[in-house]
Amino acid sequence: MTDSAEDKAPVKIRIATTSLAGCFGCHMSLLDIDERLLELVKLVEFDRSPLTDIKHCGPGIDIGLIEGALCNAENVHVLREFRRNCKFLVAVGACAINGGLPAQRNRFDVGDILNKVYSDGPDGRARVPNDPELPLLLDKVYPIHDVVRVDYFIPGCPPSAGALWKFLVDLIGGRTPRLDYSQFHFD
Repeated sequence: MTDSAEDKAPVKIRIATTSLAGCFGCHMSLLDIDERLLELVKLVEFDRSPLTDIKHCGPGIDIGLIEGALCNAENVHVLREFRRNCKFLVAVGACAINGGLPAQRNRFDVGDILNKVYSDGPDGRARVPNDPELPLLLDKVYPIHDVVRVDYFIPGCPPSAGALWKFLVDLIGGRTPRLDYSQFHFD
C-alpha cells in the first residue's frame, strides 16, 4: 500500500517556549494573540509550552521562544538544554534581553540580600535556606545572550501580542522578521 499525497499531512514548524526568571508576561502576550492562535496552530506544532503543558523540550525544534533572565543554576541548565534543541533561539522581552526587573538585584551582594531577607527578620531566628533541592543563586542576574547564542531579539516588557504575531508570521514564512518601533511595548 502506498501513501498518496493526500494522506500525508504537511510538515509543521515546531515551536517551543520556556520561561526563566521573570513574570511570565511575555507568555501572556503570546496568548493575547487571541483567535490568531487558531491560525498559528495550522502552521506550527507546539512542543514545550504552556499551551501543551510539556515540561521538557524535545529535539528538532525550529523556533524556541524564551523569556526571563538567568538568576540561578537551574535557569542556566534549562537555557543550555533549550538552546541545544532549537534551530533558532528568540530572546523575548526585557528580562531575556537585558535582565529586566530581576536585574535590579545586581547592585547588591547576593549574600547580603539573603541575610537581610532571612536572618534579619523580627525574631532573628530564621536561617538562609540551604537545601540541595534549591537552585544555587548566581552572583548576579544575566541576560541569556551572556550564556548562549541568540538568533533574534523581540524587545518589550512585555512585547505586544501584535509584535509577537508579526515576528512569528515573518519567520515561519521564511522572511527576516522586522518590527516597527511603534510595535515595541514597555509597561
